[in-house]
Amino acid sequence: MFYVAAIPAMIILGLAKGGFGAIGVIVVPIIAIVISPVQAAGIVLPILVLSDLVGLVSYRKSFDRRTIAVFLPGAMIGIVIAWFAVSWVSEDMVRLIVGGIAIGFSVWFFVGRRIEEARPHHHGNATFWGTIAGFTSFFAHAGGPPFQVYAGPLKLEPRLFAGTMIYIFAAINAVKLVPFFLLGQFDSTNLATSAVLLPVSVPATLFGIWLVRRTRAETYYPVIYGLMMVVGVYLAGDALLSFAGLSLEDLPFIGGGA
Repeated sequence: MFYVAAIPAMIILGLAKGGFGAIGVIVVPIIAIVISPVQAAGIVLPILVLSDLVGLVSYRKSFDRRTIAVFLPGAMIGIVIAWFAVSWVSEDMVRLIVGGIAIGFSVWFFVGRRIEEARPHHHGNATFWGTIAGFTSFFAHAGGPPFQVYAGPLKLEPRLFAGTMIYIFAAINAVKLVPFFLLGQFDSTNLATSAVLLPVSVPATLFGIWLVRRTRAETYYPVIYGLMMVVGVYLAGDALLSFAGLSLEDLPFIGGGA
């Protein structure tokens, strides 16, 4: 049952690292259906780091230095805060926050927004959303929606947007290796499982990169925010079910009605 959940999750992870970052936040929750969320995050992180290397090479000439420079400091702050808060902040609360952000911004994109010029950089906003991204990425590798909240209105060209996201989260994931190691998440069992799953993720990453190169901006952004809406509903619903004492396995179409 673990691999029934993990293999599709690795395909989704590869597509996310290839440029469709919105869907990446459901990878850990999918695997967490069959194992603990903490162990799921520990298994996924080494795969994320190695998939990042593929993305860094593929997008080596396509990234926005300004966005990286203003966003990363806040992300580092968020990682440090999450490291200290790991003992008292529940993963369900993090999922609910991330899901709410994703839903709210997706609704704004499709319903409330007006056609306007690209928004310029704002250091305060970048630091705030960067901190949220670092915090949520630490707990559930779910930093994509906060990044898109900040970077979406910049209206970068799709490949530039995807490459910038790859570079930012490559740095975030590399930094996360230290606290995850100190928390004991890189034992032999987790690392062996990561090694088994890696061959699934890398080809999917390459496919995602290929797809982004052939997607126009007017198609790319609606797809990204549509996926973000689906992810937000999933995460928020999963968290609310947990608060009610239920889980996804309790739903008849997932857990067989148990």
